[in-house]
Parts: sequence; structure tokens; C-alpha cells
Amino acid sequence: MKLKITAKNIKLTEAIKNYSQTKINKFEKFFDDGAWVELVISVDKKINQKAEMTLHAAKKKFTAKAIEENLYKAIDGAILKIEAQIRKAKGKIQSKRNANVIRVEELAPYYNTAFGQQNEVRFLVIKQVEVAPMSAEDAALEMERLGYTFWMFLDEDTKQINLIFKRLDGSYGLIQPIKAK
Repeated sequence: MKLKITAKNIKLTEAIKNYSQTKINKFEKFFDDGAWVELVISVDKKINQKAEMTLHAAKKKFTAKAIEENLYKAIDGAILKIEAQIRKAKGKIQSKRNANVIRVEELAPYYNTAFGQQNEVRFLVIKQVEVAPMSAEDAALEMERLGYTFWMFLDEDTKQINLIFKRLDGSYGLIQPIKAK
């Protein structure tokens, strides 16, 4: 399988190339010769090793990102995530083939129960989190380390609850509370 590797803040060695190539060759059993993989490896502040992988298949694109302390673990993590996506997509295709056709009239009694009350707010998960005082930069690092897209923290300077979040373009946003007028 064809592999394109881009390295940021790290030297691309033959060992990394060979390791990546042998790992992505396992995808050949899922796709024909037209599929190829794009891998971007990078190092953030000498702590986090990041592997971002995109598998381009004929009609589908699979993407995954893994951040680890070791670059090889990050590559393995991204590969595992893409493999899970491939298996899930393959399962959906097979279940659609095997699914029985259900008429809309048969679903009418269930529709009202499931979608009848639109104004009701229900929480499926309630999680209590211990809020630690930290800076916005530390909160961003903690959020990335845990793999979340947002993180609530107690600002060490203002002693107020703040929320940091990752934007679609890869930058960060910070929500700071102010008193309503």
C-alpha cells in the first residue's frame, strides 16, 4: 500500500518509515490497489508524539489521530482507530444487506413514544469532576493529553471556572464568565 509521510518538528528516519509501512500493509486485506495512506507525525514540546493518519479508499476516507509519549505507540494508536472505523463501516454495509424492510405504518406507535416530547431535556450521563486550579495553557495540555475536545478548569489567577475548547481549525477557544448586566 502506498504511504506518504510528513514529519513536523521531528527527523524522519528510515526506521520510522519502515515501521509505518509494515503497519499500514495490514490494510491491504480491506482495500484494492487504489487505496493509500497519508501519515503526519509531529512532536509537541518534546512531550507529546502525535500521529495523524488518513486512509484514502475508493469511496471513503478514514482519519484518526493519536497522541502518546512514544511515536511508535502513537502510530499504533492511529492504526487501531482506523481499523476500528473500517470494521464498523464494513459491519454497516453487511447489516444493510441483511436488514428486513419495515413499513412506516409499523413504526407509527413507536415514533410517538420516542419523538413525541421534544421539549423534555434528559441527561444520559452526569459526571462530577474535581476542578483543579491551573493556567489556560496547562488546561489545554491536559485536554490534549486526555483526548477531549473541551476542558473545564479553575483559573489560577481569577479563581473562576473557565472552559477551554478545541476549534475545528485546530486552534483553541476560551470561555470566561462575566456578570450579567
